[in-house]
Amino acid sequence: MDATTLTTAYEIIRQPLGEILPRLSAALAPLIPHRTAAELSTHCAHSPFKVVGETGLLTAAELTPLLASGTPGEPWQGRATVGGAEREVVAVTSDATARRSVLVLVREDGAGAGPVRDEILAVAQALWDLVTSHFDRFAVEALPGALARSRAAADTRARVIAELTTTHAAALSGILGVLRSRALEDGAARATATDLAVSALIEMRAESKRDRAVAEEPAREAFERLADGLRTMLRHSPVRLELGPPPDSPRSLAADVAHGARAIVRALLLVVLEQDSVSRVRVDWQITEHELRATLRDDGAGALDACPLGAGSITDRLEVLGGRLELDAVPGWGTTITATLPLATPDAPATAVDPLTGLGGRELEVLTQLALGHRNRRIAQELHISESTVKFHVANILTKLGVGSRGEAAALFHKAA
Repeated sequence: MDATTLTTAYEIIRQPLGEILPRLSAALAPLIPHRTAAELSTHCAHSPFKVVGETGLLTAAELTPLLASGTPGEPWQGRATVGGAEREVVAVTSDATARRSVLVLVREDGAGAGPVRDEILAVAQALWDLVTSHFDRFAVEALPGALARSRAAADTRARVIAELTTTHAAALSGILGVLRSRALEDGAARATATDLAVSALIEMRAESKRDRAVAEEPAREAFERLADGLRTMLRHSPVRLELGPPPDSPRSLAADVAHGARAIVRALLLVVLEQDSVSRVRVDWQITEHELRATLRDDGAGALDACPLGAGSITDRLEVLGGRLELDAVPGWGTTITATLPLATPDAPATAVDPLTGLGGRELEVLTQLALGHRNRRIAQELHISESTVKFHVANILTKLGVGSRGEAAALFHKAA
């Protein structure tokens, strides 16, 4: 590199991340006249595809073959399909880091688009290698500004994908239930299935408008939106749906948490409904200062394992929101699945509350026995109730206290006593 190239490189990489491609394009324009510059970078989580110039001319899909076929260190020039037509382009591929990336310049039409000299291509290669190394440093070191943008955009993509996937799955599940139903004639089944499909499309469009309009949702309204969707899913199913909304309160949920909780519950319900033995499902939301706990309980065989719960939309959503998933399957009694999403943030720490406040009288009696180390049979004898009722109360206690085991519940009881 000569002094001029080094100065140019310095001026490019000292720009904010969003200005680097425009500055690089401007620097290369006198050397390689072009109408559009675009990049596809596998190191960039929040916006892997960027374009300047005629923004509608290139797509990420058109750059993908150039990234896959390009040879790092050997810029390529020739004709490629861009914007639905064959155009002269220069493609510069870099592997200056472990993550490949490609810079594509769409040349100007006409007489000025002759072959680019090797020494100019070498300058383009050197600048692109330097830029990609600079980008990679941001990705590896996770500098606060870059990390915040990356996480925000990744969260948005994950939310959109999860919402669309579970919404489509819910609609298809409802339609399939209608078509399988033996209680409907063919004509009625077709009409009902059509009605479900139309309703799903209308709801998806309405959901999109609502989502763009709000940053927060009252907790009760957020649950009612979930309930409406679940009722639609099970409208023609023999499975009975029971709902446990959060108590009336002025508490609001951040939009991403509300969207995430609904998407996770819908996806979990689809997994639960794959069991043949389920006739009843209950969905509850418990909200504390610290977290939202969404619980699904079924009356199936209690043989559900954790494998199907690792499906993409569920896992992705939980990772984005920093949540966790717990499963408690009791053979012969059913399965309880709990998704816990954090609500408190470092800037708004949750205030301390008595963890036993939300328990009912009978639940406190059961917890007292549990804290003494008694098993379900002993608790049932002491309180003159059945063992199945004890199991039901224990499940509720764990949910309300936000713990995953009887030992943790007992520890909270002794701490609060």
